[in-house]
Amino acid sequence: MIKDSPAGEPRFKARGVDKHFGPVQALTKVDLDLYAGQVTALCGDNGAGKSVLTKCIAGIYEIDHGQFFWEGNPVHIRSPRDSARLGIETVYQDLALADNLDIVQNMFLGRERLRSGLLHEDDMERAASKTLAELRVTTVRSIRQPVASLSGGQRQSVAVAKAVMWNSKLVMLDEPTAALGVVQTKQVLDLIRRLRDRGLAVMVISHNLNDVFEVADRIAVVHLGRMVAQGRASDFDRQTVVDYMTTGASNRAGQPTGGDGAKSGAR
Repeated sequence: MIKDSPAGEPRFKARGVDKHFGPVQALTKVDLDLYAGQVTALCGDNGAGKSVLTKCIAGIYEIDHGQFFWEGNPVHIRSPRDSARLGIETVYQDLALADNLDIVQNMFLGRERLRSGLLHEDDMERAASKTLAELRVTTVRSIRQPVASLSGGQRQSVAVAKAVMWNSKLVMLDEPTAALGVVQTKQVLDLIRRLRDRGLAVMVISHNLNDVFEVADRIAVVHLGRMVAQGRASDFDRQTVVDYMTTGASNRAGQPTGGDGAKSGAR
């Protein structure tokens, strides 16, 4: 079931966002809506601008023009700290986990809890166990298991649990099923559904259209730095998404339209 925010207002909006690097225009007048309780798949070919847009929302890059809105209010995101303060967490493709540390140490890395000047190990263990249990991550032997010993799916689950542990409201996942097998992919997609069911806004950046149509409530497609279509996943089919990804437009019968469905921004 698709669940909009109570007033129908996206939790996060981007309007007219531009970003350039020297003479290269990476994003041009990009609009994007991300809703609470929905999974939005951000699709696009290599170099389309997906990663740049994600990093702008995450505060890695500062936008040149345009405006971000958070829960209806204009906000400025100039650093990862600004993004995290709003409740935005990002899980990048490399996961940024420390192989030599265990699960608890990774989940609290840089945010360790102290008691009397010492690490409060019991408190961190309880919090880590609670988060993993709520997300139904049950395949790890122990929360003190070294991350180096985890499978790809388990590592992805720990990275996601780390992201949602800090009262996050929007989680962005960069290619979360890349290089995973069938069973591990299913585990990660189930985890994404649980994030949605907890009322989080979720953005998944993916090239895998099977995964996109398996889990997404909405689809947004970027082509050469422009948002060329976005709307309900049910208003797209795979070939239409491929058309938008590769050419920026689609002439197929039954293609997404404006209004409540997908809106084409092709120029």
